[in-house]
Amino acid sequence: MAISSSIINDIERTCATGLTSVAYYYFDFKDTEKQNLRGLLTSLLTQLCTWSYRGYDILSSLYGDRANGLRQTSEGDLIECLKKVLGLPCQGRVYIIMDALDECPNNPGMPSPLENILQLVKELVDLRHPDLRVCITSRPEADIQMVLDPLVSHTMSLHDERGQKDDIISYVKSVVETDEKIRKWREEDKQLAVDLLSQKANGT
Repeated sequence: MAISSSIINDIERTCATGLTSVAYYYFDFKDTEKQNLRGLLTSLLTQLCTWSYRGYDILSSLYGDRANGLRQTSEGDLIECLKKVLGLPCQGRVYIIMDALDECPNNPGMPSPLENILQLVKELVDLRHPDLRVCITSRPEADIQMVLDPLVSHTMSLHDERGQKDDIISYVKSVVETDEKIRKWREEDKQLAVDLLSQKANGT
C-alpha cells in the first residue's frame, strides 16, 4: 500500500492543473466488499466522475435508466459506463491505480472475482486509450502474471531491488543492536539472526 500511496500522492499534485485525473482502489483480503469487480467499478466511476461534469452526466444517466437506483445496475452496465467516461474527449491523462490485486480471491467458480477483474484490465488495455495509464501492484502470483505479462509495458519487481534489500538488512542490524533483550545475546547468535533474516530479504 505504501508504494501505491506514494504514486497516488505524486499524481494528485498534477491534478490541480485540471489536465490529469486519478482513481484508485485498494483490495483488502479482510474486507469482502473490497474483493470484487462491482466494488472496484463503483469506486472508480465515483472518483472519475468527480473530475468531470460530463462523466457525472453519464453516470447520472445510467442511474436514471435503472429507475433511480431501484434496480441494481449490472457489472456489464458499469463496465460500459466506465468505458464511456474514459472515452470522453479533452479530459487529459487518466490514471487508474489498483493496489494489492493478489488480495482478490481466486476461488473455484466460473469466473472467480480475480478472473473478473483481470478481464476488466484486459478490456481497458484493449481500448488503446492514448491517455489512459493503469498501474497494478501485486505479489507475483502465477495466475495474475499469466494474464498481465502480455499486457504490460513496464514492470518493476521489488524482490529484485538491491536498494530495498540493503535497507531491510540495515534495519535488521539496527534492531539487533538496539533491542534491549537481543543485545544480551552472544555475538555469534546476533550475527546468526542477522544472516537468517537477511536471507529472507533476498527471498531465500
